[in-house]
Amino acid sequence: MDYRDEVFMAVAEKLSFSKAAEELFISQPAVTKHVKELENKLNTALFDRKGNKIYLTQAGKLAYQHFKRIRELYGEMEFELGRLNDAHRGLLQIGASSTISQYVLPAVLAAFHQRYPQIKLDLFNGNSFEMERKLLNHEIDLALVENDSSQANIRYLDYVDDEIVVVAAANQLIARQKSLTVADLQEIPIVVREKGSGTLEVIQHRLARQQIDLERLNILIHLGSTEAIKNFLLNFDGLALVSEKAIEKELQLKQLVRIKVKDLSIQRKFRFAMRQGPEKNIPELFRNFLTSYNV
Repeated sequence: MDYRDEVFMAVAEKLSFSKAAEELFISQPAVTKHVKELENKLNTALFDRKGNKIYLTQAGKLAYQHFKRIRELYGEMEFELGRLNDAHRGLLQIGASSTISQYVLPAVLAAFHQRYPQIKLDLFNGNSFEMERKLLNHEIDLALVENDSSQANIRYLDYVDDEIVVVAAANQLIARQKSLTVADLQEIPIVVREKGSGTLEVIQHRLARQQIDLERLNILIHLGSTEAIKNFLLNFDGLALVSEKAIEKELQLKQLVRIKVKDLSIQRKFRFAMRQGPEKNIPELFRNFLTSYNV
């Protein structure tokens, strides 16, 4: 791809000339110059400028979609050329829900990079629904999600098992409880993930199977990450519902304790999410690597 095309894509994705300049390590006037040259070449305006904000024109949106496909094709070409010399090359853009990106992927990504150092990795994280949106918008090549729901234009494959468990801080009175009932969860204060997260969706679905509305739980606060929940728990005499994979270190250090809840099991699958259609080579290589890696 021409460098002007790359600059245009950075501006289109950031909707900001200054942020694109920071990402590309060039000056803002240089960004403006490259975009202007591309507009002259294509003989069309690619951005509308309204006050301090910019927006893609209809032509800009069309150009961006085509450039994304071109970038994918370049990645495929680099991969195929690298495979001829047993030196896989290219770019892989991965999206992962917060729990997976923080507690599952780091070690796997390091191992993958060691095996395939010529493949550049970009990891984006957010909740599962945000990652699915990025996937459908061709902003990432592959997503790993933790929600229950499925979208029609996405193909899902199971990755690993997970369980959402009830925990408390070891230094709080509630930690002395050996077991609880589902009814207790409607009385004891609870902290959970933010609305829209895959973890909260799974909790809601499992409770619904027992005819319990999520809103009936005594939810004190919704927090935007599991790390925030764990830190909150240290000064909170209540409970949290979190992924078992997120608390392994805290359980070993005896900072948190797991509390059993009678007749409540919240099992789930972390899943690969891919666009419908043929799978690209590098995402497939990465997916196969993850499947064989012992998490």
